[in-house]
Amino acid sequence: MMTELLPLFLTLKGRRVLLVGGGPVAAAKLRQLLAVGADVFVVAPSVDAAIERANVTVARRPFEAADLDGAWLVVAAATPEANREVATAAEARRIFVNAVDDPPNASAFLSGVVRRDGVTIAISTNGDAPALAGLLREALDAVLPVDLETWMDQARRERFIWRRDLVPMDQRRPLLLAALNRLYDGQTRETVGA
Repeated sequence: MMTELLPLFLTLKGRRVLLVGGGPVAAAKLRQLLAVGADVFVVAPSVDAAIERANVTVARRPFEAADLDGAWLVVAAATPEANREVATAAEARRIFVNAVDDPPNASAFLSGVVRRDGVTIAISTNGDAPALAGLLREALDAVLPVDLETWMDQARRERFIWRRDLVPMDQRRPLLLAALNRLYDGQTRETVGA
């Protein structure tokens, strides 16, 4: 049985992330890391064309423990042997490792993610079933309201009022639900989001 995971969102903008591996899987992880503004350093003996085209520093060689210097996070998308070497070196330095499709060498797991209108939902299967996480991500995206941005705007306005008026945390959710329901007063279900 796997240890329970703590869901966590990281701010990686401008922070160094080491990506070990140069194949198509590493290229996909690189896209995710660049999308959040990470400063990515890639280490691999050879790299995919997509990595070549990216604006990142690439060292074409095997991983060395010194590559971890200054890293906030490591993504290991290499062979199980290389991932194990990365994990051992990172553990000694207290750096989290996402070892792609290699749970024994991972201390962090990336998730299926839905990002829309300021809302981020992450789904994890503890690294055991990434395809299921992907299916769940697609299903959740399909059931989110089409006017989610309106919900976010209303939630921001309400939060400002609650903080100003010192509304206790345990009273906020019912107040938000009432405020969101008021957005649709006088509308039929068919007109909502149209």
